[in-house]
Amino acid sequence: MSTTMGYDRRIDMREQDERFFRDVPLFSDFKGVADAVNYHPLPDDWLLAAADIVNSTDAITTGRYKAVNMAGASVISAILNALDHREMPYVFGGDGALVAVPGPFEGETRAALSAVRTWVSEELGLTLRVALVPVADIRAEGLDVRVARFRASDNVSYAMFTGGGASWAEAEMKAGRYDVEPPLSGIEPNLNGLSCRWNPIAARNGEIVSIIAVPGPAGNVQAFQTLVSDIVALTGEERQDTRPVSEETLKFDFSSSGVGPESRAAPKGRRMIAWLKTTGLVVLVALADRLNRSLGPFDPKRYKKEVIQNTDFRKFDDGLKMTVDMDADLRRRVETRLQAAQSQGICNFGMHVQDSALMTCMVVNPMQRDHVHFVDGGAGGYAMAAADLKAKTLAAAA
Repeated sequence: MSTTMGYDRRIDMREQDERFFRDVPLFSDFKGVADAVNYHPLPDDWLLAAADIVNSTDAITTGRYKAVNMAGASVISAILNALDHREMPYVFGGDGALVAVPGPFEGETRAALSAVRTWVSEELGLTLRVALVPVADIRAEGLDVRVARFRASDNVSYAMFTGGGASWAEAEMKAGRYDVEPPLSGIEPNLNGLSCRWNPIAARNGEIVSIIAVPGPAGNVQAFQTLVSDIVALTGEERQDTRPVSEETLKFDFSSSGVGPESRAAPKGRRMIAWLKTTGLVVLVALADRLNRSLGPFDPKRYKKEVIQNTDFRKFDDGLKMTVDMDADLRRRVETRLQAAQSQGICNFGMHVQDSALMTCMVVNPMQRDHVHFVDGGAGGYAMAAADLKAKTLAAAA
């Protein structure tokens, strides 16, 4: 009797934790990322699963942009699959990721992190750092983890993080603390739905610009919120569509750089089948798209429109991050505003300019409309912007 009651109590705790993020109110105007009222504290028993690629800039300089992005997205995919696609807060960082999970799911999350760490090493030839950091430990340091839900479309919302806790967790991970050890060989992560079937997405306005802006040493919260609102307003001007994904620039990728990583996400005994299936599907969908035809109930035109609406090209993760399509004039105006704020200690920022964007996707079922798409700059994006941010911060401190 007591055993059954204990089991029921664990199930009830899981259901309560699962409801937390679903109950966080949605906001649909992206300027709301600067409004503290949209953010709600994670429960004390939650954990942050953090991951990033070691020496990602070296991989990027050798042209391995897709592999780096695939590794970052694989962390989110592995954890969400392990948790049966429960709705959890997460953020894609280009060369890494952050996922917040309830305490009762620690075992499944730890196993997924461990397995994906080994998969990234064996299949992508990259070194993935992973850590599982208790929110209680973050609050003991005087920091917090608060989350908001931005409604990207009618079908998809993305989490935004503030409070400084996510940045602290990342720093602890890089220092080797809260490490998650790799599993015994032969244990594979579940990466069902992880894909990268799109060609690099060419800039329409001239430049794809990846931007990271974080609070500066002045500690002026209100001034930083005003800065974020200004940058969002500048990049959202009606005269220029800064969204980096459009119907005319979305092209299916037939190359091994697109299909290859996706097929390696399948279990080892089924990879040739996965490669053949994925290649054939990409060819069929691309042909249907070109001929303006549907494949049964699947409409490529409708799917493209959903892809555009569901992308995460703007986010807030203890700072503003965006990958946007703009002309040189608008980029200079944005950079001037950021430089002025940096000179006043309001922010530190990094920027990277390239001529294309990359997209990695999680599509468990293409017939459902909640497929999500992670966008990064096509030549290093967020990782290179982070390197620029680090260099500027060190120069200012010297």
